[in-house]
Amino acid sequence: MSSELSNVRNIGIVAHIDAGKTTTTERILFYTGKIHKHGDVHDGNTTTDFMIQERERGITIQSAAISCEWAPTGGEKHAINIIDTPGHVDFTMEVERSLRVLDGAVCVFCAVGGVQPQSETVWRQADRYNVPRLAFVNKMDRMGADFARVVEELRNKLKAPACPIELPIGKEDDFKGVIDLLEMKAIVYDEATEGKQFTVGEIPAELKDDAELARAELVEKVADVDEGVMEAFLEKGDLTKEELVPAIRRSVVAGKFVPVLCGTSLRDKGVQPLLDAICRYLPSPVDRPPVSATDLKSGEPVTRKQEDSELLTSLIFKIATDPYVGKLFFVRVYGGVLKKGANAYNPRTKKRERIMKIVRLFADDQIEVDELKAGDIGAIVGLKECTTGDTLCAEMKPCYLERITAPQPVMFLAIEPKSSADKDKLVESMKALAAEDPTCQFREDEETGQTILSGMGELHLEILVDRLKREFKCAANVGKPMVSYCETVTAPSLKSFMFDRELGGKRHAVELKLEVKPLERGKGHAVNLSREFANLVADKHLQDCVRQGLEDGISTGVLARYPMTDLEVNCLSATLVDPEVSDEVAFRSAAMMGFREAAEAAAPEFLEPIMKLEILTPPESVGEILGDLNGRRGNVLDMDMRGDFQVIHARVPLAQMFGYATAIRSLTKGRASYSMETDQFELAPKNVREEILSK
Repeated sequence: MSSELSNVRNIGIVAHIDAGKTTTTERILFYTGKIHKHGDVHDGNTTTDFMIQERERGITIQSAAISCEWAPTGGEKHAINIIDTPGHVDFTMEVERSLRVLDGAVCVFCAVGGVQPQSETVWRQADRYNVPRLAFVNKMDRMGADFARVVEELRNKLKAPACPIELPIGKEDDFKGVIDLLEMKAIVYDEATEGKQFTVGEIPAELKDDAELARAELVEKVADVDEGVMEAFLEKGDLTKEELVPAIRRSVVAGKFVPVLCGTSLRDKGVQPLLDAICRYLPSPVDRPPVSATDLKSGEPVTRKQEDSELLTSLIFKIATDPYVGKLFFVRVYGGVLKKGANAYNPRTKKRERIMKIVRLFADDQIEVDELKAGDIGAIVGLKECTTGDTLCAEMKPCYLERITAPQPVMFLAIEPKSSADKDKLVESMKALAAEDPTCQFREDEETGQTILSGMGELHLEILVDRLKREFKCAANVGKPMVSYCETVTAPSLKSFMFDRELGGKRHAVELKLEVKPLERGKGHAVNLSREFANLVADKHLQDCVRQGLEDGISTGVLARYPMTDLEVNCLSATLVDPEVSDEVAFRSAAMMGFREAAEAAAPEFLEPIMKLEILTPPESVGEILGDLNGRRGNVLDMDMRGDFQVIHARVPLAQMFGYATAIRSLTKGRASYSMETDQFELAPKNVREEILSK
């Protein structure tokens, strides 16, 4: 294994909105010498927020990839590939697909806000992909900053094995630097040099006792989770830095330890130690386990080591449209080498793809390269039939990696071209957006003829429409955002359906026996063909027709044409008339119409999206807010204090949250703030059902 790969770090910067991810990324690029003057979010000139919509709104919308180099104190130079991700709940898919391909993550927390709702979401996403993490408590210069409280929230709310490896020197306006608990030294930053210069000295006398206690806790926690140093700890009651660093690294890679650092990225303090920690503690591709895949021919699980000598195995995790080169296919290479001019095999399409051009990414700039090796992240230009989640592999032993699943859209709007001449252009533009973003979906409503654009929230839809107008030059009329309900079934049903029609002068006939039953919330849908059916209908093409017919029925629903979810459909058997009339038209039609009949008999109901809501408010406004939540069918989960503010956690139907930003400003004279994220879909009450059906 090359030592070069062991010095590579593929990391993501993830957090709740406004915790300071982009500012932290900007300072990392500044201190590593990648940029010579840092930008700021409020000035709209940061490197990774390059979309015009991002700069106008001061938020990250698309994840941006960027590379830099850093040599930790006394160590070798490391290559750091960074993906800066969005914090807004509407763009959680960007975080999902980034964490899918990363080896480690830096989770940024606001020293005032602590563990906020989207912090919990990204933490769970990182748990799902077993991504080792560091925690960086940012904004230590803000009024109300409390490092110890954030550490406790990490432990209590996230159940994280979090332990500080630094302590702050001062807080709020008096925040000067950090205490390194491994070196037991104080680092004080010089603001006049934008933090480039700092002094390393003795710990201030008033903080000496706190530092000694924190150091003892750090040593004890490391010894608890790493057997390699337990014996030394039992003998001496302490560990040297030379013993602690590799032990912390092993524990972080194993997911047993989360080092906590602190600083203020905006005021240029604490970022260099964070860079040191990224290099010292987060894993390289070498440290990660072999990637799991499925053999295309046998269906058996296989593994691929993250080595250049392995067979090519890579994942397309994102697609972006570049105005100059066309589509960019972001790719993570897990095994083997992806070479310019070579062929790669796509097991989904069962076709070869020619690799015409490979680039490394620096936000919106690209540097052309000849190859991407195991562990590398880059982009390919010019692929023909690839989508997000596709695998590119060696054709001699094809395998496929687990695809990236997109969450269900919760909101939609009607969109139509300004003129009939623009219709094709609008459809092609929406296809391009949907290829980039799996949470962007569009369809044509068969009853109204309207084109329906679906997304993850009001902001997501606003950005999509804005991009259609600016990037794709599509003038369109847009309706108001509406809640995207789902349909489900609440009881099992068993139906036999006979399709027997004459179409175009030819008879088409077959009978199918179908079973429909409910699944748990959040399970999606499943379509199964029984062994008895497969024995009767051995033709794979006809089996595919049945699957497609059932999928079509599920996607259009039975109550109000909303897609169905949380149900299982089983095709149990078939009664054939004869091969001439029991053809693909008969099978597909029987499956779709039979499903509708079976679903109608299975007590169908509507599901509405429920949001998790966190409100930060002055205590004197709590009564008004609770009264307002009650009127919105809200359910208050718990309340606690965060500094001088009251925090209210609640669950509220999304349909009741339109215009909430204006309402909460009015209720609290502008002093409260809130954030929300999708929790799950739940059965809609009777009055909501009647309201939907009456439209």
